[in-house]
Amino acid sequence: MSPVLSEKDTLCINTIRCLSADAVEKATSGHPGGPMGIAPMAYVLWTRFLKHNPKNPKWENRDRFILSAGHASMLQYSLLHLTGYNISLEDINQFRQWGSITAGHPEYGLTPGVETTTGPLGQGFGSAVGMALAERYLAEYFNRPGLTLSDHYTYVIASDGDIMEGLSHEAASLAGHLKLGKLICLYDDNEVTIDGKTHLTFSENVAARFEALGWHVQTIQDGDHDLEGISRAIDNARQETEKPSLIVVKTTIAYGAPTKQASHTSHGAPLGKDEIKLLKEGYAWPTTKEFHVPQEAREEFEKAIPEGKKVEDQWNALYKEYGQKHPDLAKQWQAFLKREYPKGWENALPVFRPEDGPMASRSASGKTINLLADLLPNLLSGSADLSDSVNTTIKGALPLSAENPTGRNVHYGVREHAMAAMVNGMVVHGGVIPVCGTFLIFSDYMKPSIRLAALMGLPAIYLFSHDSIGLGEDGPTHQPVEQLATLRAVPNLVTLRPADANETSGAWRQALERKTGPTAIVLTRQKLPIFQETVKNSDENVRRGAYILKKESHKSRCDLILIATGSEVELAMKAQEALENNKIKTRVVSMPSWELFQKQAKSYQDKILPRTVTKRLVIEAGARNGWDTYAGWEGDVICLDRFGASAPGKVVMEKLGFSVKNVVQRAQKVLKKRK
Repeated sequence: MSPVLSEKDTLCINTIRCLSADAVEKATSGHPGGPMGIAPMAYVLWTRFLKHNPKNPKWENRDRFILSAGHASMLQYSLLHLTGYNISLEDINQFRQWGSITAGHPEYGLTPGVETTTGPLGQGFGSAVGMALAERYLAEYFNRPGLTLSDHYTYVIASDGDIMEGLSHEAASLAGHLKLGKLICLYDDNEVTIDGKTHLTFSENVAARFEALGWHVQTIQDGDHDLEGISRAIDNARQETEKPSLIVVKTTIAYGAPTKQASHTSHGAPLGKDEIKLLKEGYAWPTTKEFHVPQEAREEFEKAIPEGKKVEDQWNALYKEYGQKHPDLAKQWQAFLKREYPKGWENALPVFRPEDGPMASRSASGKTINLLADLLPNLLSGSADLSDSVNTTIKGALPLSAENPTGRNVHYGVREHAMAAMVNGMVVHGGVIPVCGTFLIFSDYMKPSIRLAALMGLPAIYLFSHDSIGLGEDGPTHQPVEQLATLRAVPNLVTLRPADANETSGAWRQALERKTGPTAIVLTRQKLPIFQETVKNSDENVRRGAYILKKESHKSRCDLILIATGSEVELAMKAQEALENNKIKTRVVSMPSWELFQKQAKSYQDKILPRTVTKRLVIEAGARNGWDTYAGWEGDVICLDRFGASAPGKVVMEKLGFSVKNVVQRAQKVLKKRK
């Protein structure tokens, strides 16, 4: 027999359901069934457990709530409106409309109270693991007896789709291994996806899987009515400090809709006016009113406002006491959360000289990380099982683990999907500076999270080594071809491919100074010369995205411009020497970043690539996509229009056209083109 809900609880839950259904119906677009089925567990979480202040959504020690089931966005918007966030009924009316803050899926930075952008399933779950990791790092770093600055939970609501996605498997595995006890996931087990019942594709024992991954697991058989059972389960999860928690809540999608309840037809389409009328009749709800919020329900939800002020005031008093007893740590807390660096930090960036080389840019990056790590104690560096290959290790620091929560070397294992999503979670949580690395070819595994970081404007930092066919014997499966073009196609992502150690140091400065979006630094496995020309002003040159590395020998005449990135800049420099010996006045332009160059004033762009010099040759061991813009109508591009091959790196480069001889020959062909 199902538990009987109180009149007040029924009223509040149905308020969420009807608001959600009305908003989807008015928009003629959305997912009504999910919010209606999830409403009971969300109501319990938000009114009995969630520590937050609706009038200050950015309060540092709030609990984090992540709706990984982002298609159920109207659930979150309803809760935010009802509990007093700056989301009006008019905003609810404008669900999914142009300029509205109630977008189709929750978007970070757009809607007060939304902690991260969700939508692609599994992403919210993966990000939540990163948030829980950041919370624990800060707690271990700052908390003192009786003075706990960082002490909050990360709550996730996940759907069947989230649990199916491979990303959630990776992230759940690492969360269990790291024993993230303040991570609590409520799984909306409604057994429905867009195509139909989950038994079409999904028959695993989810509870057993999570138990095997080291999670504390509980199951609520009647998530439609058993509010006390849900409440006990959340309380039990909060008491479990050694394991993350999964609460399997069996619910009915579109609960109360007479013909669409428990059906996939309620998943991704409005219920329809007739169905909503029947729904409201069943709820004893006014059938002629849209977006109706009973006063008693509003009063119950808005208890979050004074309660939120109370818990924040208590924390503020604690922080004041903390500042009196630990003033230096209190200042550091603020600096961590504001992502502020010590004054003059940029002076620690290394300057390399030709006699230091040749040096792979991955090695130069590793040296830079270790110099920065001394100044930035919240810099957490990690990789997907490639720390030695990408040079992400902070020397002398411990691995981050359940036993060493303030370790700074994060071992993500072979989990690129989870790594990138967790980095997003750490950045949106605040307080830490996560850096992650892998081979460039595996950026494909990270792409969904990279895209979301760019969409959210998160200053995440990605290191990608083994950047071209020059990596050699591992062959075409590991040799990136189209990956640079793919990264450059992502709006608001800055991709930097440095030509030597000093450009690498400059790339790091750009990545750390950038606060409005992510940065990818693309690095070589093979050693590169350190150019004398980069010893000075490398930071400034990299900041501009492209610059003249070597001028033509004639002051007023330039016959040809060679444009190159990364390891191919060495080819351009050697080819220039040969061309100049043949009386061809040749300029070498290093272009580490398209995006930064495109932001420069037109006058600067014209100075580097004068319109009057139409003979240009681009050299990059990657796909041609986009380079014709810089080569121009009289220029050419030496690139890759095929996959690589397994052989020593120098052999592969030469066989596929990346040799001084071929560059010179192609340059001469460009010069012979008729205007």
